[in-house]
Amino acid sequence: MASVQHPTVSWEAMQDGSVFYRKHEVYTMQWKVRNLGDYIVAGARYGGPIAMIRDPHKVVAFGSNQFSKPTVQVFSSSGELLLTIPWDQGKLVSLGWTFEEQLVILNDEGMYRLYDLQGEYKQFSLGSEASEVGIIDAKIYEQGIVAMTTHVTLMEVKGWTGTKPLVLAHPGFSEPPSCWGLIEPDLTISRHVEVLLSHEATLFSIDSLECLDQHLSRGPFVKLSVSPNGKWLALLTAANLLWVVSSDFQTSSAEYDCAAEGLGDPRQLVWCGNDAVILAWDSLVLVVGPSGQALRHFYDSPPFVVSEMDGVRIVNNEHCDFIQTVPASTEKVFRPVSDDSGAILLDAFDQFEQKSPKADENIRNIRPDLAKAVDTIVEAAGQEIEPYWQRRLLHAAQFGRAFLDMYDPSDFVNMGLSLKVLNAARYYEIGIPITYTEFMHTGAEHLINRLTTRNLHLLALRISEHLHIKPDGVLRHWAVEKIKRSKPEDEDAVVCQTIVDKFRDAGRAVSYAEIAQKAWESGRASLATMLLNHEPRAADQVPLLLTMKEDTVALTKSIDSGDTDLIYTVLLQLQRHMSLGDFFRLIEDGGPKLSVASNLLQVYAREQNRELLRDYYFQDDRRVDSACLALGDAAVTKDPAERLEFMRKSAKFFSEDKERSFEAKMMDESVRLMTFQQTLEKEASGNVTFVGVSVNETVRLCLVNGMSKRAEKVRSDWKIPDKRFWYVKLYALTEIRDFESLEAFAASKKSPIGYEPFVSHLVKSGYKSQAAKYVVKCDVKRRVDMYVLCGEWKKAALECKERGDRAKLGDLLRTCTDSLAQRELEQVLGAMA
Repeated sequence: MASVQHPTVSWEAMQDGSVFYRKHEVYTMQWKVRNLGDYIVAGARYGGPIAMIRDPHKVVAFGSNQFSKPTVQVFSSSGELLLTIPWDQGKLVSLGWTFEEQLVILNDEGMYRLYDLQGEYKQFSLGSEASEVGIIDAKIYEQGIVAMTTHVTLMEVKGWTGTKPLVLAHPGFSEPPSCWGLIEPDLTISRHVEVLLSHEATLFSIDSLECLDQHLSRGPFVKLSVSPNGKWLALLTAANLLWVVSSDFQTSSAEYDCAAEGLGDPRQLVWCGNDAVILAWDSLVLVVGPSGQALRHFYDSPPFVVSEMDGVRIVNNEHCDFIQTVPASTEKVFRPVSDDSGAILLDAFDQFEQKSPKADENIRNIRPDLAKAVDTIVEAAGQEIEPYWQRRLLHAAQFGRAFLDMYDPSDFVNMGLSLKVLNAARYYEIGIPITYTEFMHTGAEHLINRLTTRNLHLLALRISEHLHIKPDGVLRHWAVEKIKRSKPEDEDAVVCQTIVDKFRDAGRAVSYAEIAQKAWESGRASLATMLLNHEPRAADQVPLLLTMKEDTVALTKSIDSGDTDLIYTVLLQLQRHMSLGDFFRLIEDGGPKLSVASNLLQVYAREQNRELLRDYYFQDDRRVDSACLALGDAAVTKDPAERLEFMRKSAKFFSEDKERSFEAKMMDESVRLMTFQQTLEKEASGNVTFVGVSVNETVRLCLVNGMSKRAEKVRSDWKIPDKRFWYVKLYALTEIRDFESLEAFAASKKSPIGYEPFVSHLVKSGYKSQAAKYVVKCDVKRRVDMYVLCGEWKKAALECKERGDRAKLGDLLRTCTDSLAQRELEQVLGAMA
């Protein structure tokens, strides 16, 4: 390892040695791109891929371009070709990348596409206005787009779901700005995008509500760049003067005269972290620090600079370099003659390896700050790209830990895990030179997703296992790609078993429904069905089965799940998309295994859609059920005509079943009764409601309303028994207090119910004097009790005297509580002596 350079070899000082910058060569590029200056280039942050298309405004030598038609090429940071996209959608206006590493391509008609690294895309539009007017420029950031029309109208799209564009405030001028940029929503106080336009000598700040003139006088500006934290602006004037100012324009940080370089206008102006600005020409990259001092890096071919969180990535036809401010922890550990505890601990470790007693002395000197020294070295290890120095620093930290009694090793362990992942991602065949700072910002899951979208499933799985992260997303993506890449002649059963075995070996309960959906979209219906058979959750199986028109299977799966809500969902969707005949036939043909669905359908239809239930019973030839349903409808309807119609339908259905002749006859009688009741209502001029009441009540209403002949007709037509008729008439005449008619009725012939009911009912109704008239017609043995019931004690005593029943008279005397009646009873009793 003697050939490994010390980290400070690449350091360059600025501000009298108070700030250091370093440059690493990350990769030797594998591509065959001759001159990046001939291309429109867009680089993704976090060590992401690089997209390029030939600049149509640049003259290119014949034969130097391998593509005769416009083609977007996507490379990894190490120059490996990842994707080729033929472009035939008009003039390309802008290229950019989303946070999820999707390539955004926008044309001059406002149409934009989102490509993944497999070449699949989603297409959206900025709307008809953008298409008619035209787009002249756009700024694409990780979470959206801001496009500029030919009328200098700004249109913002938030997110990547094709939402409707939001038109921002108009700047008030019609000619395009000399330069413009934006501050992302996450970096503004309002949490809305803020656009900066250069016009004449000033800048305008624009959002969705207003356009503010910042009243600057140093313009016009030809280039503008916003720092990653949104707090600073780098502005380049037409005279090539660089001015760094705060985003609120209150604090000026630095100025630098770029005209002194003698190279004309720079091609790029970007930020290196938050404390330095990069200007790039065809052969020079200039680093301007906070104090206005500059560092120069020369290149043989035009470079392209990609701004990162903590530095910049510089790519040309030969190399990929990384420039950044030396991190504070690295400077503490490696800076010459540093007296920081971290530097002393590293020196102690070096002395320990040389078996020098000075190691113990160094440890004693920093013993109070030893824990801090270990933390500093662990952090410095994360900032190193060279694996040798990573291991060296971690060994030094481990050495220092040995002298600490109480130390939480979590940071040390996590750093070791993270560096192993970062080194794997940085390997040139992978080509993702993400820094530790960016890795901690985006998270391990984001890196795993990026590897997955590049079809690096094995590495993604191993990282997931290494960091104890669920690999479900990786496995799903692998399965989908397996289906896409399998040949049509491959047997579906073999592909399905391969996927199932892979999931089983991984020990994960991954949902098969999403994978089956992709198989169905790929035209592999049989494979989709096989995969769904392995899906344990019926709620995930059923929607796709319905989409696949596997109606019977979907209904069976929902029944097997025991989830009534799911069964109802299937039934209602089938009802909406099938003819009623096919829908009912599907349920009938299912036999006993679909009986649950049949029962639930009836329950639902009875409460929510009775017309559907009528059709179902009719289709299934269930006459009795149809009759009962019609009868139930008749019971709840308020309209007499509708009720009569339902009853007739019920009678008809009953009559069609030979075993239901009694019910059919009863329904016919009911229909006849209701028809007669309608006649009675007409005769009563609608003052009395007859429809819907029973036969007995019909007789009662007739008697109460003076329609005795109609009551007799009802009696004869519906063959009401004499006893029942006498009771009904007794109650009716008592109700209207027609005692004369009641006496005539009682005397008309011998009562079939006797006369005790007359006495009892009249007494109960409060007419005791009228009741006493009928006691003489009662049975002799019951007359005494009947008289007592009517309150006629004296007549009861006389009845006892006439019968010679002294004992009964004595009982009356004992039970009577009326003193006057008692004297009368005693007189009768004395007369019997």
